[in-house]
Amino acid sequence: MENIHKDFGKVHALRGVDFEVRPNEVIGLIGDNGAGKSTLIKILSGVFPYTKGKIEIKGQRISPRQYSATKAHKMGIETVYQEQALGLKQSLWRNIFLGRQLTNRAGFIQMKKVRSETDYIMKDFLGFTGGGVSPDSRVSTLSGGERQGVAIGRAMYFEADLIILDEPTRALSVKEVNKVLGFIQQVKDRGKSCVYISHTISNIYSVSDRFVVMDRGKTVGRYNRTDISEKDLTDELIHHSATAELAEQRKRLNSKRDK
Repeated sequence: MENIHKDFGKVHALRGVDFEVRPNEVIGLIGDNGAGKSTLIKILSGVFPYTKGKIEIKGQRISPRQYSATKAHKMGIETVYQEQALGLKQSLWRNIFLGRQLTNRAGFIQMKKVRSETDYIMKDFLGFTGGGVSPDSRVSTLSGGERQGVAIGRAMYFEADLIILDEPTRALSVKEVNKVLGFIQQVKDRGKSCVYISHTISNIYSVSDRFVVMDRGKTVGRYNRTDISEKDLTDELIHHSATAELAEQRKRLNSKRDK
């Protein structure tokens, strides 16, 4: 993504953002509320068209008018949101194959196959070895970390090359957070890439190869994990936030003077 701009009327949500994801790496995307992280990711995943800029995926130039979430799926990009993206009252197999049902020539769902494939995902991707959970179990019976695992496992099953995780550990316990971080490590171990959005530096630092810091629609920092400690990364984020706030205060003060 090069020089990406996104306008919502008079609001400039993104202002010349450059963003790159390489094969088999995890990028931690960091920034306060309103930094532009979600807008950037929604453009990458085909939800929003961009106003100006250039996007290439696997060497193919992307047209903002022709790009969509469906197109993104076909190009190997999957986005995992918080647990609300799952149907809590639906079974595991229905959630995993939602919109991508395995059907026979007559259009009927191949129940035996979807259940066996769900069982495979549960054991191979998620490590569910107990007898208490089956393909027919409702998602509501799972813990928060396990629910996120279902969403991540679904993305891996459908051979996503890039999995985007938008605040996947929000409101989870420490134990459940560790489960999600383990799933992210599995994504990397399978040779795939991941963009992990979070406000919590301690979580994002442990699994990311690189960090991109955004503030008010711009990229304000890029760091390799090998070159920066967790404490220094936190300090950098605080510094950028404080600098932006000071600039905003000066802007408001100048505006009052002009009046």
